[in-house]
Amino acid sequence: MLIGRGVGGRWEVALEVEPAGRGRGLGRTLARAARHLTPHPLWAQIAPGNAASVRAFLAAGYVPIGAEALLVPPRA
Repeated sequence: MLIGRGVGGRWEVALEVEPAGRGRGLGRTLARAARHLTPHPLWAQIAPGNAASVRAFLAAGYVPIGAEALLVPPRA
């Protein structure tokens, strides 16, 4: 698990569960624990196709609020 400042200075969480530990609720437990490590609102950016992560964060009480796109200028 990693918690740090992300886009716009907001607090964000990222986590990964090793393949051998998946399917046991560890992602949900980590996501829930992360909420208690900072008094600030905590964001998680999850690709919509990552169904396991979406389920874990929803089960941990996170609420989807929208989507973001990062637009960068084309390379010269």
